[in-house]
Amino acid sequence: MPAVRKSRFNTGDVDSYIAAAPSRAQPMLRELRELVRREAPGAVERLSYGMPYYELQRRLLYFAALKTHIGVYGLVGAADAPASLEPYLAERGTLRFPFGQRLPISDLQSALRARVEQSQGAVRAAAVDPVSTEG
Repeated sequence: MPAVRKSRFNTGDVDSYIAAAPSRAQPMLRELRELVRREAPGAVERLSYGMPYYELQRRLLYFAALKTHIGVYGLVGAADAPASLEPYLAERGTLRFPFGQRLPISDLQSALRARVEQSQGAVRAAAVDPVSTEG
C-alpha cells in the first residue's frame, strides 16, 4: 500500500501527489517525473490507481512512494529488464528504489528510451494496413 493514500488523489494531480508524499520520497519522485518529461515530452501525465502514470500512445510507466522505497511499474518486464536494473527488480517487473539512495538515472533513462521506442513502434505498426482493400 502506498505511503500516500490513494483516496486523496482520485481527482488530484501529480503535483499534489508529490507534495503529499513523505519528504524523503519527494526528491526521488521529482527526479523521476523530470526524467519522463525529458525523455517522453509528449506523454500524458495523470493519476491512475492513485499514483502518477504516463502514457505515450500506450502505457509507459507508473511510480509511487511506498513505506521504504519508490516503486516503478511497467517500465521493464521481469524477462527483459536490463542487467543494470536487476538489483532493483522485484516481482513482475517492479523496480524498487530504497529511500536515501540515488536513482540510477542513466539506467532508467535507457529503459525509458526503449519503452518510448517500443510504444512508438507499436503505433507505427498499427498504422500500416496489411490488407489492401483495392482490387
